[in-house]
Amino acid sequence: MRTTTPNSPHIRGRRRRIGSAAAATAALLVAGFGTAAHASAATATADATHRVSARAVAAQVAKAHVRYEKAGCGATPKKGYAACDALRVTGGTTAFMEKQAALKGIAPKTVKPDAASDSPTGYGPSDLQSAYGLTSAAASNGSGETVAIVDAYDDPNAESDLATYRSYYGLPDCTTGNGCFTKVSQTGSTTSLPAADSGWAGEESLDLDMVSATCPNCNILLVEAKSASDANLGTAVNEAVKLGAKFVSNSYGGSESSSDTTYDTSYYKHAGVAITASAGDEGYGAEYPAASRYVTAVGGTALTTSSNSRGWTESVWNTSSTEGTGSGCSSYDAKPSWQTDTSCTKRMISDVSAVADPATGVSVYDSYGSDGTGWNTYGGTSASAPLIASVYALAGTPGSSDYPAEYPYAAAGTSALNDVTSGSNGTCSTSYFCTAGSGYDGPTGWGTPEGTDAFTG
Repeated sequence: MRTTTPNSPHIRGRRRRIGSAAAATAALLVAGFGTAAHASAATATADATHRVSARAVAAQVAKAHVRYEKAGCGATPKKGYAACDALRVTGGTTAFMEKQAALKGIAPKTVKPDAASDSPTGYGPSDLQSAYGLTSAAASNGSGETVAIVDAYDDPNAESDLATYRSYYGLPDCTTGNGCFTKVSQTGSTTSLPAADSGWAGEESLDLDMVSATCPNCNILLVEAKSASDANLGTAVNEAVKLGAKFVSNSYGGSESSSDTTYDTSYYKHAGVAITASAGDEGYGAEYPAASRYVTAVGGTALTTSSNSRGWTESVWNTSSTEGTGSGCSSYDAKPSWQTDTSCTKRMISDVSAVADPATGVSVYDSYGSDGTGWNTYGGTSASAPLIASVYALAGTPGSSDYPAEYPYAAAGTSALNDVTSGSNGTCSTSYFCTAGSGYDGPTGWGTPEGTDAFTG
């Protein structure tokens, strides 16, 4: 899914899914620090006031590095096609599970190998709203706004799975019957839908649940392309806008090509519409449509609880030299006037970011196919793109002539964004392409939401 650009980094490292030894974990516990996979709950559980000894917690947390797999829609696509940017946890202990264990003063459980669970194992709506300063806005905003999700193929259980998720978390009903939920093909048909696909069904459940978690009062429009070709997905974007959506999320990407500037004007250039796109899950390297200057490119973070005033902390999501949030300097797309970083002469990815690390992943309910039936934890920038689209929806309808990708730049350096300053997704000759720091950087853009002020004109 990546295309190496002239600015591509020299990256060293070995792909790994299993964490460090228990001794190293215990040292982290004593020091009061966590990692993306260990979560900040480790600090709390190490406290002597809890009922479980530090040794017992260390033994459990040593297993905490989660195992996960690409969703069935995530295989490297052929030219002219896209893959989804979703990763499903199949084992280990997530940050949410550690957080719950710390609150109860018990040793954390683990996700059963290759199995979904009968209850959530990832962050839910209250966690995400708390982390991004959205609790008040989520309760009062979003009515009358429609967030569109664009994916490939059909999820036959989309509405029923959405109902299960929303019921569990006490969110308002969102059904075809009450007009909140609509599912159509790329031509707008509600009856002539694409072929079903279990891999993309998991992606669709992730996207729908992230909209629900972030903007529970929003209407949801699911537009299913008949295949994962760039042309069909782009046609689905156009259909979403035609049907009135002012917020469109795209959790997929593929290699850049010389056709991208044509795709820009054909599919993604919609004034007055906030369009988001995942930055990718393979570390540094631009992918499309995140490289389009008309979309908000969304990177990914590791999100853990903290004793700071915010209650949360974030760093760049990076698992290995080939896995982590995308970023990149486009080879083809022109730099928009509002993007002013100096070392990339064309479009730079990302603009903003949100949680994407599977180890600190989000709760999803999916019952279709063999990719895990029941409650799953998902990560990847497929989680962060619909989350950010929903923050735009909470902020209100964009100006009719605006390209809302510009909005966060007007709020750069203010309290409306949480500046992510630690971590990297590789090693680049130009540091900010891969490494977080104060201000703008490729992996996390200008940071993550703190309320809605950075997402309105």
